[in-house]
Amino acid sequence: MSPTILFEIMLIGLLGIGSQWVAWRYRMPAIVVMSVAGLLIGPIFGIINPEENFGAVYDPIISVAVAIILFEGSLNLSFKELRGLGRPLFRIATFGAFIAWILGSLTAHYIAGLSWAVAFVIGGLFIVTGPTVILPLLRQSKLKPRPAKILKWEGIIVDPIGALLAVFAFEIITYITAETPDGSKLLMFFFVSLLAAIFGWLCGRGIGWMFETGHIPEYLKSPAVFIVVILCFTIPEEVIKATGLLSVTAMGITLANMGISSVADMRHFKENISILLISAIFIMLTASLQIDTILEIFTPNIIGYVLLMMFAVRPLSIFLSTIGTNLALNEKILVGWIAPRGIVALTVSGYFATILADAGYAGASILTTLTFGLVFFTVVAHGFSIRWLAKKLNLSMEGRPGTLIVGSNRFTVELAKSLSKAKTPVIIVDSSWEKLRKAREAGVPFYHGDMLSEQTEYNLDTIPYEYLLTVTDDNSYNALVCTTFIPEYGRTNVYKISALDNIYGGTRETVSKVGGRILFGENINMDDIRDRMEAGYVFRQTNITEQFTYDKYLLEKEKGTVLLYLIKPSGQIKFYSEEMSISPGAGDVVVSLTPPVKEQAKIQAKLENQRTNGNGKDKE
Repeated sequence: MSPTILFEIMLIGLLGIGSQWVAWRYRMPAIVVMSVAGLLIGPIFGIINPEENFGAVYDPIISVAVAIILFEGSLNLSFKELRGLGRPLFRIATFGAFIAWILGSLTAHYIAGLSWAVAFVIGGLFIVTGPTVILPLLRQSKLKPRPAKILKWEGIIVDPIGALLAVFAFEIITYITAETPDGSKLLMFFFVSLLAAIFGWLCGRGIGWMFETGHIPEYLKSPAVFIVVILCFTIPEEVIKATGLLSVTAMGITLANMGISSVADMRHFKENISILLISAIFIMLTASLQIDTILEIFTPNIIGYVLLMMFAVRPLSIFLSTIGTNLALNEKILVGWIAPRGIVALTVSGYFATILADAGYAGASILTTLTFGLVFFTVVAHGFSIRWLAKKLNLSMEGRPGTLIVGSNRFTVELAKSLSKAKTPVIIVDSSWEKLRKAREAGVPFYHGDMLSEQTEYNLDTIPYEYLLTVTDDNSYNALVCTTFIPEYGRTNVYKISALDNIYGGTRETVSKVGGRILFGENINMDDIRDRMEAGYVFRQTNITEQFTYDKYLLEKEKGTVLLYLIKPSGQIKFYSEEMSISPGAGDVVVSLTPPVKEQAKIQAKLENQRTNGNGKDKE
């Protein structure tokens, strides 16, 4: 019995999100796992074939999903990110795209054996990378901000440009080869492309104005944006293929730069939707392939074409277009290598494969095979190599998970110093220069600014820091910071100090429940920490061994000791909280804030020794 549509939808969603989890759990490129999952249930075992079973709705589903993904990606493109990147990014998106188009077309003709017409169409299309492949790689690779921003901006901006180049090349070819050339279609293409960009801008301004003036209630904002995105994509797309992508990109960039707070509030929700759509689409596309298409990928001309595109065309286009810019050599090498192709290339090439084949152009029949070959090989090669290459080029922020501490005071400075001794990256953030004085004097890395400020978002690189600790005197501020950054850091990695006892009227209970785990314990607040620091409490490391077990340590520790964090043998840090579930074992190190009993005993012994020696000398 063949599977029902309902079963296929369930299986696609399950495998898509399951692939994302496997990729996260085993630190693998998510796109590779999704592609393999799709191939297994599709052409290899023949469980489902979405393109065949979904029928007429298959292409619209893919198209709308691509539009939403591209919009979500462009919603992150704030012009403030372009500081110092404007010139190289402009050169890559214009001169670099043109060079890649020409070189890719020549390669397609001479190596893959495509006719000139088909070669120039596919050459324009293959300059795209796109958010469906770039954003998941950037999410996993932890690149330094500069190359990461270049790859992100290039992927989102060049995505519609590549699709439009393919359409433009097709219109030019149709015009040149026609018996009675009609330039009206060519003019129509440019006119509609311009109108699509303007239409996207108007949609962005319009929905933004409605948000700012309160014409849309909060509960309708996300649904309204989704409907407007589909509207913004569909109307130009109905006139000329691929102009809808340009329109939604313009809409997203417009909204991203209007400074509307509600748009920022929706961003994480849209990221979740984007992940769901990317997962589903990759499963659908790969499951819809035929086994003959997969086998044809391994023919010499297609392998040769793919290798030249990866090792010659892409690096040359980046190096030539960035001559005279301030990009460093290691950045050029990384950007010149990373160019995985994704959903846009697969969907648009399928559209042109049918049109060009019907028109009788030689080579159109292998367009789908050629496209999937390039997509699969680039996804695998770049997905598995981006981390390794970034480390080799010193462009990776990977290392031990760091800690970002909000609030500068005597305790947080000492805490930061102890984390530094444990070789853990740490930084203190505070908006007061006076409070940061202790951090400056202690040589602790710091950032002067409000954690909730928009400027901090663009000026403070948070990639190296996996944990967020809010340890200020303002408990409401601590809770607000935690709530704001939970989507970015994860609920289990955000902590706040317990609320003070002098908060009355139920506010303390509310603050305790809003965002973030309670750091150290419910009964340890800033007053308690401050009193202990003034009493001379010290930071102490205790090694847990087979003989000196954790239970024995708990029995013997000094009264008043505050357990701060745990250092695992791997170097991983675990902060103590009410929800901490890990039980320390042999090889772990417990760091605590401890009464200075041992230090006082040493001082007392030293004084006694001096007194004894002094008395002895007197007797002599």
